[in-house]
Amino acid sequence: MTEFQHKIDFKLVFAAHNANPNGDPLNGNRPRQNFAGYGEVSDVAIKRKIRNRLQDLGNPIFVQSNDRNDDGLDSLRARVESIPELKKNKDADDYARIACATWLDVRAFGQVFAFKGDASKGVSVPVRGPVSIQIAESVNPITINDMQITKSVNSEPGGGRGSDTMGTKHFVDFGYYVVNGSINTQLAEKTGFSEEDAEQIKQALLTLFENDASSARPEGSMEVVKLFWWTHPSKLGKYPAARVHRSVQVVPVDSDIVPTKADDYRLEVVDELPGVTRNVYPED
Repeated sequence: MTEFQHKIDFKLVFAAHNANPNGDPLNGNRPRQNFAGYGEVSDVAIKRKIRNRLQDLGNPIFVQSNDRNDDGLDSLRARVESIPELKKNKDADDYARIACATWLDVRAFGQVFAFKGDASKGVSVPVRGPVSIQIAESVNPITINDMQITKSVNSEPGGGRGSDTMGTKHFVDFGYYVVNGSINTQLAEKTGFSEEDAEQIKQALLTLFENDASSARPEGSMEVVKLFWWTHPSKLGKYPAARVHRSVQVVPVDSDIVPTKADDYRLEVVDELPGVTRNVYPED
């Protein structure tokens, strides 16, 4: 594994077409939206998709979805106790080191290891990860549509056809979302996060919506448009992350029309950031 020695910033741009990018369970699973009308996708949802893609790429993942379980273990506690070195270890530093070496998402995003009724460790073990991701926000306010749906089959056995069950499906006509993130070298040194791990994160971002289809997000309704990947010449970084993220702006191609597709926007580099290597994926 190659030591991670150069700070990285990244910007991911993706589009949603007749899809629900991230439903809010406290609002009838309607697509998330802030008070100004702009669409949002939580950082937790994005990390979930990254974990899923890392798992698809063959990496061991600690926080697995129940429907994507690949080790037969039904809880985080069971996953920890499946590692003999962790089950018997009472030293917090050793515990964190073993956990980071075992699971990629732990050494990337961090994790708090604290289980109810577990007095054997004495204290909980927090791990701070080097990969940080912001909440994704749409470039323009989104329009949310509601579609009434019915069910024409009985849920329970009985004589005769039951009444159709009414339901509602919510989706965004079109949304163009931007999410920013960074990879910190100091925290990477503590967790053992490597250059190879950073490459895995990049590949996960580029394929974020593969193997992620559902009734809320049908195949092809979510699209990665561009990934900007900045590599600094030093561990601390040559420029602040906020300036790096602002160096690429999303601009409407025609300000007189309402954007309805990704081609209605262009991505414009407004700050060249001398000394920082900028890569753009997929390449034009």
